[in-house]
Amino acid sequence: MPANPESAGPSATLPPRAKLAVTAGKVAAAVSRTAGRGSGSVIGGKIALRLDPDLLRALAQNLDVVLVSATNGKTTTTRLIAEALKAAGPVVSNALGANMPAGITSALAGGSDARFAVIEVDEKYLAGVARDTDPKAIALLNLSRDQLDRSSETRMLAEKWREGLEGSEAVIIANADDPLVTWAASSCRRVVWVAAGQAYREDAWSCPSCGGVMQRPGEDWFCPSCGFRRPQPHWALQGDHVVDPQGSAWPIRLQLPGRANLSNATSSAAVAAVFGVHPQIALQRMESVEAVAGRYESVTVAGREVRLLLAKNPAGWLETFTLIDQPPAPVVLSVNALSADGTDTSWLWDVDYERLVGHPVFVMGQRKLDLAVRLEVAGVHFQVVDSLAQAVAAAPPGRIEAIANYTAFQQLRRDVRG
Repeated sequence: MPANPESAGPSATLPPRAKLAVTAGKVAAAVSRTAGRGSGSVIGGKIALRLDPDLLRALAQNLDVVLVSATNGKTTTTRLIAEALKAAGPVVSNALGANMPAGITSALAGGSDARFAVIEVDEKYLAGVARDTDPKAIALLNLSRDQLDRSSETRMLAEKWREGLEGSEAVIIANADDPLVTWAASSCRRVVWVAAGQAYREDAWSCPSCGGVMQRPGEDWFCPSCGFRRPQPHWALQGDHVVDPQGSAWPIRLQLPGRANLSNATSSAAVAAVFGVHPQIALQRMESVEAVAGRYESVTVAGREVRLLLAKNPAGWLETFTLIDQPPAPVVLSVNALSADGTDTSWLWDVDYERLVGHPVFVMGQRKLDLAVRLEVAGVHFQVVDSLAQAVAAAPPGRIEAIANYTAFQQLRRDVRG
């Protein structure tokens, strides 16, 4: 059931210690912003949690909480769900993507009038955040290899989800097309299955239940060894429509590009329905989203249009390659390997860069030489550059597609802002 609409939000009934922690966190965040060290959400949350380790639980107690976790698409899906739920009441969300406990705590501390909290959660922290926030719904979108130096192997991560969410009272909205997600969600009591698709399948050929070889005829999948198989979906993406459990089809008219975002919208509509928001209303509200934390944004650099695209791992790069303009559109690739990206760049060899043959490609970033070696093996013509400005100056006519991993993407955004 939805939270009491008369509730004054998460801060109204906080005990004195929690109120002090919230105030201290906000002061720390403000100092960080003034010093030019970013939004301050992480340091603010860390200070607040240091003063009151139970603050996240206290902030969430009067909210209807939705958690969103995945390897790819969780920031965008969080934004789409938040827009949909605004039809039912005020929403607080960690819109900037600070998705570990400190960032989540900062976000909830700022939602004094909120009825709903829509929270993106890093995959490793999902079970713990779920325990602290008592969510009404949890959206599980996908699992694939990412940040190999800090994240568990995908099956281990699915097992952590499965064990951590077992017995949860939350409604689990899970992607039935991803065997790892399906296995993780199968331990839960209330699951809404969504046929949202799975473009990248390289982590889903062995059965997460028994280790056998998965059979994948068409969109279906099953394990002949143990019988684990794709569940019957309640919701489905069909073309550019969402099909609800009653069989009604609702059009998706997003400004965001690509099939991946149609999938995100389908899962978001299923989440919104848990809270009584009709699919038609939910999808109409999602139409207002033009960009998410800079993703898909088009900017002008030296008189040229540059579209900024984020791709953090092999699955993300695969989806991004489906969005870019056809050859000979120029493409800029930027890769870093800082702690926020993962320092292991071996994943570059899992990306199908052969798809870029025919594009003039410009390579930059901290690990540009690693990427250059990979492109040379793929037979892609490229030029190594030191900056986006240098790439723009050398690029032939046409919109420039700039694809970058996490910290490289943030650097591109800073560069275009001057």
